[in-house]
Amino acid sequence: MSPASSARPPRSTLPSVAEVAPTLVTLDALRPGYDGRALLPPVSLRLVAGELWALVGRNGGGKTTLMQTLLGLQAPVSGAVTHKDGLRMAYVPQRLRYDLSVPTRVTDFVADGLETGWRFLNPFRSAQQRASVAEALRDTDLEAIALAPLSALSEGQKQRVVIARALVTQPHLMVLDEPTSAMDPVNERQILGLIAGLSQQRAIAVMIASHHMRALPDFAQHALLVDKDLGIARAGGLREVFQSAEFRRIYGDPPLGAQSEAQRA
Repeated sequence: MSPASSARPPRSTLPSVAEVAPTLVTLDALRPGYDGRALLPPVSLRLVAGELWALVGRNGGGKTTLMQTLLGLQAPVSGAVTHKDGLRMAYVPQRLRYDLSVPTRVTDFVADGLETGWRFLNPFRSAQQRASVAEALRDTDLEAIALAPLSALSEGQKQRVVIARALVTQPHLMVLDEPTSAMDPVNERQILGLIAGLSQQRAIAVMIASHHMRALPDFAQHALLVDKDLGIARAGGLREVFQSAEFRRIYGDPPLGAQSEAQRA
């Protein structure tokens, strides 16, 4: 055992992220839905800087509606979503939505994430904006292919580009919709590891929506399980949620990542 590891305080004495980082978003008995009809039971939780949440459930189970409500894109049927003052949010879609026949370079696509409002009328970017683009490319390991066309990229590289595009806005909260759905297990772990590292490095609260639990439990600390057909909305620590009766009702035994997390706790 190295001196550094032997000097580390016992796990039980280390402060949790919630004790040292700010709460960015609070859901208080939130019930998302449409036209006055709630899709899910009340959801209450706090999203804290530097924490990664897994939003899990079957396709069509209410994940998308909850994400839209969390981001403020639609009003809740009841309850409340409270955002910290000045909160910047970023959404990462499931797939790269861009015409790959257009000869756009990686760096240009990432920089386009800064184009909001009437910004397109000024083609010149400030030094701060250029630095933000460079930082996003560096943090997602894209510097070596910054001048490559999007059409030449692999699926894993394309997903890194979409993440980099979200990072240029310096978000406090990042919501990702099935970011690894088209990937093999190796690339899936690489992307999830990248996202988890960014969450810690940049103190970003992250929520990843997925119906696949192959690797996600190895990276998330918390989970929100939703299923509108079964009337389920269970939030809490990853181990607690993945070993709950509600989870087993949908998926059976928890994945190995959640089981190993239980053993480490």
